[in-house]
Amino acid sequence: MMPSRFWNKVGKPLAGHSRRELFRQGGLLTAALALGGRIRRAAAAPLEYGANLYRSIGVRPLLNARGTFTIITGSQTLAEVKRAMDDASRAYVDMDELMDGVGRRLAELTGAEWGIVTAGCAAALTHSTAACIAGTNPERMQRLPNLEGLKNEVVIPAYSRNVYDHAIRMPGATIVTVSEPSQLESAFTERTAMAYILGGPGDEGPLGTKAVSEAAKRHNVPVIVDAAAEILTIPNVHLQRGATAVAYSGGKCIRGPQAAGLLLGEKNLLQAAWANSAPHHAFGRSLKVGKEEIMGMLAAVEMWVKRDHKAEWAQWESWLAAISDSVKRIEGVTTRVNQPTEGLSNRSPSLSIQWDGARLGVTGQELSKLLRDTEPRIVPASASGSRPGNMSSSISIVPYMLIPGDEKAIGERLYAVLSNPPKFENPAPPPPGEPVSVAGQWEVRLEYDRGSAKHTIILEQQGTRLVGTHRGEFYTGDLSGTVAANTVRFQSSHQAEGNRLSYGFTGTVDGDKMAGVVNLGEYGEARWTAERHHYRGGARRAG
Repeated sequence: MMPSRFWNKVGKPLAGHSRRELFRQGGLLTAALALGGRIRRAAAAPLEYGANLYRSIGVRPLLNARGTFTIITGSQTLAEVKRAMDDASRAYVDMDELMDGVGRRLAELTGAEWGIVTAGCAAALTHSTAACIAGTNPERMQRLPNLEGLKNEVVIPAYSRNVYDHAIRMPGATIVTVSEPSQLESAFTERTAMAYILGGPGDEGPLGTKAVSEAAKRHNVPVIVDAAAEILTIPNVHLQRGATAVAYSGGKCIRGPQAAGLLLGEKNLLQAAWANSAPHHAFGRSLKVGKEEIMGMLAAVEMWVKRDHKAEWAQWESWLAAISDSVKRIEGVTTRVNQPTEGLSNRSPSLSIQWDGARLGVTGQELSKLLRDTEPRIVPASASGSRPGNMSSSISIVPYMLIPGDEKAIGERLYAVLSNPPKFENPAPPPPGEPVSVAGQWEVRLEYDRGSAKHTIILEQQGTRLVGTHRGEFYTGDLSGTVAANTVRFQSSHQAEGNRLSYGFTGTVDGDKMAGVVNLGEYGEARWTAERHHYRGGARRAG
C-alpha cells in the first residue's frame, strides 16, 4: 500500500508527486518490508490448538442435540478415522492405484460389487450422473455439461424431488418427474441416462426402488439411490431392491470424514464415476477427494462392521434418561422417549420435553433461541410453542451426535433455564389505526448482498388480511400476510426444481411506495422496495 502522505482525500496524487514516483516509492516500501521493515497494525491473536481452536478465531462451538446435519458440521469422526487420515498424509501414492485398492476392500466389507470414496454424497451423485451420460468416453466426458447429442434425462419419482438433486442437474441433465405409477414406463426413452431415488419412506411404495429398478432394467438404465444420512445396511437394502448404486454421506451416520462420501454398487459404473472425478480432467475435477479422506472413509467403514451398535443405542438411551431425570425435577415438566418406527436416516431414539409456557414463563421457541445464544451453546432437534397464542411448549433432544459428558451439560442447562427463565415479553401489538390500502399490482426490486432482481407482487386485501401472487425472475407462488396501519407482512414460497425458496417480507407503506426487509431463510436477507403499478385506461385519442 502506498504511503498516505502522497495522496489527497479524493485519491489524487499530491502536488509535486508524479504517479511514477508514487509507484517507485511503493516499490521501495515493498522492498523495505521484504528486508524486515514493519507496518503498524493490530496484532492478531495466534491460533490456539486444542479445546479452544474455534474460540481462538471467534467461533463458538455447540453441543449437537439435533443429529447429522452438515450446517452444524455433521458428526464426530472416530478416533480410528483421525489416525487413518493422519497416517495417510505421511506418504505419496498413485490415486488410481489407491482407489482400486479401496474399491476391493469396500466390496469385501459391504458385500457390494465395488465401492469408491467421493467428496461427499452430493459429489457421488454428480459423478454417477456424469458416468451414466458419458461413460468413460473421453470425447463425451469433455463435452459435459453440453449434452447435445448425448443422453440427457434423469427419471425421478415426484416424492424423491429434493434440494440435493441439484447435484444431478449439475452436469446438465434434465429432470423427468414421474407423479403416477402409470407414467413410469413411458418416462424412459432413448434420452434417459439414469433414474434417481431419494432413500426414505417411499422406498417400498408404487414408485419405490423396486418398481423403478424393474422399469429401468427393461430399458438398460442405471438406478442411483441417495441414502446420505442413512445407516449402512449390510447386505445393502437398496442394492437388494434392484438399485445399481447407492450413495452415502461419509460424515454422518458412518462417522467418517465430513468432506467424504461413499458410493457402493456395480463395479463398471463406479469405475466410470471415478474416471469422471478428480484427479482426472473431467467434469468432476472440482469435486476432489484427497488421500486422507479416502483412507479415513475406509477406516470408518472398517469400524462400522466392528462397532457394537446395540451398546451405542443403550448409551443414547442412558443419556436421554439422565436429561429426563434432570428436567423432571421441575413441576409441570413431562418427558417421553420416542423410538423410530421406520426409516434409516438419523436413526436414533429421541427425548420430547413438554411444559406449559404460560406456567413456566418460557416457550419452546424462546428456549431454543436462548440455548443457541448462551453458554453452553446447545442446538435441539426441534422446538414448538410461541407467544402469544401457542404456549403449549416442547423441545426435542436427539442423542445421536452427543459426546460423552454432553448429556450432563444439557440436563443442567435445561433445568436452570426452565426453573428460572429470563423474563420474556409478548410481541409488540400491531400499530393502531386503519390499515392502508395495498391492493393491486406492485413492481418490486430486491437488493441482495450482491446483485439485484425485479419481482412482481399482486395483492388482494380484505381488511387486514392479504393474499395474492408473488412472481420472481423464474418462479411464481402464492402469498399471504397482513397489513396493520402502514405496516405490511407477507410470506411466499416458490417451488424451484427440487427446492422450495421462501420469502418473508416486512415493510412499511408510504402512499404508492413500500420498502423493508425480506428474509430469505438460509440465504440471508435482502432489502426490498416497491412501487404501485398504475394501469393506463381510456380509449386512444384519434390522431
